[in-house]
Amino acid sequence: MLNKILVALDDSGIADRVIETVHRLVLPSDGKIIFCHVFPTSNSLDDLPCDRPHPEPSATLYQQVEKQLQLYQSELRVDSDIELVTGDPAEEIIRLGNIYKADLIVIGSRGLTGMTRIVKGSVSSQVVEDAPCSVLVVKPG
Repeated sequence: MLNKILVALDDSGIADRVIETVHRLVLPSDGKIIFCHVFPTSNSLDDLPCDRPHPEPSATLYQQVEKQLQLYQSELRVDSDIELVTGDPAEEIIRLGNIYKADLIVIGSRGLTGMTRIVKGSVSSQVVEDAPCSVLVVKPG
């Protein structure tokens, strides 16, 4: 039975599909959902130019993400928490899955293929490989 579900969200367009999927899952009344967002550290920001300093997330960005997660929280019929962390996305999602003893991790896939997937890596693939529980990957489209 699914009692604790960790829902990993980022700022990609797939977040709404992930939330729709979570709403379709059947949870017991004493179940819990943990929404998490990982702000990548400078080391994991592959899209930023290497000739400029890499900024850490601003307080405004934290507040925007927290506000969005609180909106998702308000739509639930079960207990929930929010985790905003900084670090390597896959490592932090796996770490939170261990901390909360999650029964399931729900994560979106950016749909990268070919060389882009090799160069940028796939957070969802790494989570599937190393997670302490089952992982539901929501694909785009």
